[in-house]
Amino acid sequence: MYSLEPTPTEVSKALAKKFRIVRKQLKLSQEEMAERSGVSLGSLKRFESSSKISLESLLKLMHLLGRLNEFDLILRENENKDDIRKLFTQ
Repeated sequence: MYSLEPTPTEVSKALAKKFRIVRKQLKLSQEEMAERSGVSLGSLKRFESSSKISLESLLKLMHLLGRLNEFDLILRENENKDDIRKLFTQ
């Protein structure tokens, strides 16, 4: 199936890359970020290297960065339901 939209893998890789850039801009080590957020160091390293992370851990990291509110943009309630239905009926 061909799509102009990015794949889930592409989105997760881009998110991990952006996260690492922001962490480094804040001059936080992986160890410090893990300790402050409550996410294990292994989970943080895995996220930055392979883009694999649990939703709970990702939310903890975003909370530490003060960017948790950005998740409010996901699955907005006022989406046009007809557009969504079309995705599943074509």
